[in-house]
Amino acid sequence: MYKKLQKMTKAIFFDVDGTLVPFQSHGVPESTRKAIHDVRQKGVKVFICTGRPLQYIDNLEGVEYDGMVTVTGALCTDEQGKNIGSRFIPREDVVALIDYLKSQEDSTPFMAVAKDKMYANNLEREDVKYITSFLNVPQVHYLPMEEAVDDDLLQLIGFFREEEEKYLQAHVLKHCIPMRWHESFADLVAQGVSKSAGIDTMIAHYGIDLSETMAFGDGGNDIPMLDHAAISVVMGNASDAVKAHADFVTDDVDKDGVLHALRHFGLLD
Repeated sequence: MYKKLQKMTKAIFFDVDGTLVPFQSHGVPESTRKAIHDVRQKGVKVFICTGRPLQYIDNLEGVEYDGMVTVTGALCTDEQGKNIGSRFIPREDVVALIDYLKSQEDSTPFMAVAKDKMYANNLEREDVKYITSFLNVPQVHYLPMEEAVDDDLLQLIGFFREEEEKYLQAHVLKHCIPMRWHESFADLVAQGVSKSAGIDTMIAHYGIDLSETMAFGDGGNDIPMLDHAAISVVMGNASDAVKAHADFVTDDVDKDGVLHALRHFGLLD
């Protein structure tokens, strides 16, 4: 039995990295693109639900969708790209972070995400280059981190380990929460922001009940939405810790996992 009373599925929320897009090929499998097309033809709405900012989403070619929950839920947009809802990091946390970075001899690399701009510092470190290459992050123009204080920031991306994370939460980013799905970095958003909150914003806009939702994910930052949606599907390539939050564990992303799950729940033949 599923964790919530399930009605007919009317909305499906898909994570991107490791769910729609394999880390190896960085392209959406043809079976996934077709499955999403076919399920939308049946009247089911499809939403992207990702930790990536809009500036980093260039890997969904051929994928049809009805809206996007981006930057871990901090920005929700409809099919035309119109802002449905957004939550910003408090300015006092941004000021505290910039002061903290200035105090370091070799400052911790950070990126700061606004809707149409990005800011960064110290991105030449080898560990940062490795991660951006691993994720196939597009080349974008970064403004100096100090200038971020005057903008509305949706998300921070910090390249720090867990021991530094504790200090930052206690003394610097007091009103933010970290979403870590890789040991080398974490996404930080304002308190109250999550993929599950993004789902609520989206379904309220489209008049869909939570009992009519399904979510697909594979990473730690997907757990809030997996626990929140009426049906949770976890990819076979996920860790055991994430699979523990699944109603159904499907195949790997590059082994037709999305198609298999949609067939399992009777959404496709």
